[in-house]
Amino acid sequence: QRQLVESGGGLVQAGGSLRLSCAASGIIFSRNAMGWYRQAPGKQRELVAIITSGGSTNYADSAKGRFTISRDNTKNTVYLQMNSLKPEDTAVYYCHASVGYWGQGTQVTVSS
Repeated sequence: QRQLVESGGGLVQAGGSLRLSCAASGIIFSRNAMGWYRQAPGKQRELVAIITSGGSTNYADSAKGRFTISRDNTKNTVYLQMNSLKPEDTAVYYCHASVGYWGQGTQVTVSS
C-alpha cells in the first residue's frame, strides 16, 4: 500500500522549532523528489521546500534561512526542520512524493 505519513506537528510559540517527518511506504523512495507544502485557512496550498532524489534542495522565500529539508533514504523518510517559527507559518503541512502521492497532513500552529 502506497502511503505517506506525516508526524511532528503541534503547537509552538513564536521563535520556537519543530521537526516534521514524513515516512513513505509502497514507493521507490530514493527515486522520488520529495516536497513539503502547506495550506493555511482560506489560502491555496503552497510549496515550502523540495529535495530531489539527488539531494538538491529548493525553498520558498518564506522558508529560506529558517527551514531545512533533508531525507534519509535508508529510512524512506523526509524531514522538515523548522526554526524561528512565526505565526504566519501556521498551516497544515503536507508531504508530497513526485510519483504523485500526498500525505494526510499535520497541523502546525504557532502562537504569538
